[in-house]
Amino acid sequence: MPQYILLLYENRPGVSNLSPEEMQKATEKYMAWAKMPFTKGAQRLAPDHGRVLRPNSGKAKVTDGPYGETKEALGGYYLIEASSYDEAVQRAQAHPHIEYGGVIEIRQVFGT
Repeated sequence: MPQYILLLYENRPGVSNLSPEEMQKATEKYMAWAKMPFTKGAQRLAPDHGRVLRPNSGKAKVTDGPYGETKEALGGYYLIEASSYDEAVQRAQAHPHIEYGGVIEIRQVFGT
């Protein structure tokens, strides 16, 4: 069955406005979704800026990753199975990330 990666982008102001109780409830929803039978893997990214490599005269130029000014930052991913893009979209629409103002990018994994 084809696999799709769901890239979760966070709207930083929206996430930071949650109370500790709301954050706990959101975490429980995300964890429950990760246990769905079609989910094959999930990971939250560390809250650092990462690094970006770009070509520069035949060598890699390394810079700090996405900056704090970025409206949406990549916060994690899920790897899921779905028979088609339509099914992957349908499954992603039920993800709590949308409820909390996040953006989900869906991409099919090559060769699956």
